Amino acid sequence: MSIDSLRRSARETVSGLPPGFWWLWLSTLVNRTGAFVLTFLSLYLTVELGHSAWFAGLVVALHGLGGVAGSPLGGALTDRWGRRPTMVTMHLAAAACAAALAVVTSAWAIATAVLLMGVAMQAVRPSINATIADMVPAHEVRRAYALNYWALNLGFAIASIGGGAAAFLGYRTLFVVDAVATTLCAVIVFLRLPETRPEAAVDQQGAPVVEEKVSMLTVLRDAPFRTLVLLNLLVCLVFTAPWIGLPLTMADQGLSPSSYGVVIAVNGIVIVGFQLLVNKLTDKRSPVLLLTLSALLFALGTGATALAGSSVAFAATVIVWTVGEMIHVPTNAAATARLAPEHARGRYQGVMGMSWAVAGFVAPIGAGAIVGGPGPDVLWAATAAIGVVAAVGYFTRLRKALADEPAEASTPTATAVAAPAPRAEDAETSPVGA
Repeated sequence: MSIDSLRRSARETVSGLPPGFWWLWLSTLVNRTGAFVLTFLSLYLTVELGHSAWFAGLVVALHGLGGVAGSPLGGALTDRWGRRPTMVTMHLAAAACAAALAVVTSAWAIATAVLLMGVAMQAVRPSINATIADMVPAHEVRRAYALNYWALNLGFAIASIGGGAAAFLGYRTLFVVDAVATTLCAVIVFLRLPETRPEAAVDQQGAPVVEEKVSMLTVLRDAPFRTLVLLNLLVCLVFTAPWIGLPLTMADQGLSPSSYGVVIAVNGIVIVGFQLLVNKLTDKRSPVLLLTLSALLFALGTGATALAGSSVAFAATVIVWTVGEMIHVPTNAAATARLAPEHARGRYQGVMGMSWAVAGFVAPIGAGAIVGGPGPDVLWAATAAIGVVAAVGYFTRLRKALADEPAEASTPTATAVAAPAPRAEDAETSPVGA
């Protein structure tokens, strides 16, 4: 492939999206570029303040627990307040929590600040995902989610490098920088991002159409979407397990912590370097096939970890499940947007986000217990089995609900008056708890 063709491909990947999306993209990049708290929190608690590793792990788990509550909260506020007010409020709340961590020293105060930060950081995500679904044409939504995910990882990579280089300034300084970056993100959203919450639907005579009220219980009663959430939870459990199980497995084989650092860095390098290419190759493909493929890649990558015996082999397994991650994240977000009624996009994204938060809280505990008990081989066999189950579920249970691609002529806008999207209520129900 020539340089010119690569340039054309890159232009096609980023062209055709509305200006508002790029302001949202920039806010994501700015926010993640200053994301120092979680990266350095455990070191700050153990090295700087002298707390135990157990306490550090508990505090990080509290961040995930806050996300479990924050995601449905953010979804409800997104539909009720609007997208922009929710984003601005939650970004400022997260900034306040980061600033508080630079000041407080007591264990209870730190734990409270981290818990509330988890609530705020997770609460903002449904509004971001709903905004993208509002402003981007339906046939371009998946590409938009992929680009936003790329910005998130690019910013995180910058934060990891910059934070490591600037650690000599002190952890508290990094937390202040985090607070400033998050505040700047809120300013960008407030000044440049329009409100995109759809206006109330009207009939042919111009009279308001009474829309069905959607609660979190209503969302969970939506059988196709419930299936998508449960299958995503399985994939998230598989995706989260390596972040705890991989360093323990490598240590068990006598490899140094620095070796793990190099291996896990492959995840970010691959996403930053190849997300746009993967998005180009998978564009316009069937969402069911993409979700099935991503689950199989997760199963293959994590399962093969049991066979790895060197840093190179471990890095190869990371590459496999990272490709699955690059396919899964934007496809799952687009599928969520597609199944959600227009007036309830926030709540649907909030429930989906809760599955990520639950996995982020449960998987580390389970992975650590399995590695410390039956052993790492059992963990990787379990993740492979769960990934295969998820793949089968996607392929057999969501083909009707996600069968037809949205028409390219459908272009949602912030001011367009539209009726709620048709529902696929005749789709198969979930094999688990449907």
